[in-house]
Amino acid sequence: MEVEIGRGKKARRAYGFDDIAIVPSRRTRDPDDVDISWTLGPYRFELPLLAAALDGVVSPDTAGIIGKLGGLAVLNLEGIFCRYEDADAQLERISTFSKDIATREMQDIYREPVKPELIAQRIQEIKKQGVVAAASLTPQKVRRYYEVALDAGLDILVIQGTVVSAEHVSLDETRPPLNLKEFIRSLDIPVVVGGCASYHTGLHLMRTGAAGVLVGVGPGAICTTRGVLGIGVPQATAIADVAAARSQHMLETGEYVKVIADGGMRNGGDIAKAVACGADAVMLGSALARAYEAPGRGYNWGMATFHPTLPRGTRVATTPNGTLEEIVKGPARENDGTFNLMGGLRTSMATCGYRDIAEFNRAELMVAPALQTEGKHLQREQGVGMGAKAAAVGVPD
Repeated sequence: MEVEIGRGKKARRAYGFDDIAIVPSRRTRDPDDVDISWTLGPYRFELPLLAAALDGVVSPDTAGIIGKLGGLAVLNLEGIFCRYEDADAQLERISTFSKDIATREMQDIYREPVKPELIAQRIQEIKKQGVVAAASLTPQKVRRYYEVALDAGLDILVIQGTVVSAEHVSLDETRPPLNLKEFIRSLDIPVVVGGCASYHTGLHLMRTGAAGVLVGVGPGAICTTRGVLGIGVPQATAIADVAAARSQHMLETGEYVKVIADGGMRNGGDIAKAVACGADAVMLGSALARAYEAPGRGYNWGMATFHPTLPRGTRVATTPNGTLEEIVKGPARENDGTFNLMGGLRTSMATCGYRDIAEFNRAELMVAPALQTEGKHLQREQGVGMGAKAAAVGVPD
């Protein structure tokens, strides 16, 4: 339903995760009977979880851990691991910066050029651990580096930017825009593209031949795009719109493109809501950056944090308080939903009676802004449970 912003300008009402609730159905299930596995191209994963291509989250080592847990980690091929042989030294430097100098100091660190030999080395380091190797490149750099990545054994390519469109227009004849449709169809591996946040953009990206589409513009705890550029769509609405595009694309072609919710999820409840809105899987960043094994040493930052002329992200502090396994699969020793994230999803599906992700995509939802506060005054007053601020995870902007 549209609302009037002013004479001649109307807008749709959009919703974030805190605005909605999942409605239990007439049946329940045993959590052990719920199947949360999913596929991407020829690969099957036990968990509908991708670790975001962030230097504070994914290293070759953490990619191996997450892969063995049943998820998929995406390495940033334009990040520190592919710019520096000794990436740990630079990550240590970043962890020492005060917040007033962090952005400009990181800009300096990321001026070091990407080295093709390091791209090959990092992918091989992931492959040696016996897991699927996924990595990301921006649309501006993908043609420069994709061949070395493929030669090294890359299994899944993610083409990722703040906003990625299938129809980029450029008047600079010396830098022709990337033709996503031609490029993706020329590759023999699955390609995931994003982000996007609308029905039409999602549909156009699906028509390029992508195996998956990332949904999310500005919802993450580290992103400042919504403040710097004023653009974005709250995640619940964005996911539902792109899921509708998936249905339309399937009617047109018979091909099912995976919808991956990227950003804005702080706990198991948010992940469950993302899937109930239509996501096939979720991509997490700050929720994993607080793991003991995470390379960020208690910090996380985005791919646009260090942009040389217009940074659109910030370095945020997290509180290392658990292993990757505890965060992803448990056991949970906290009651705020920030541990055993996949167990939270599985239990939500079981409580509502859904057998698998495809069924849960059709769950009934309600607009319910009171869900976070109704009856929780003691938790808020005491700062426990749902009243505790999830400082370790960060609050989406």
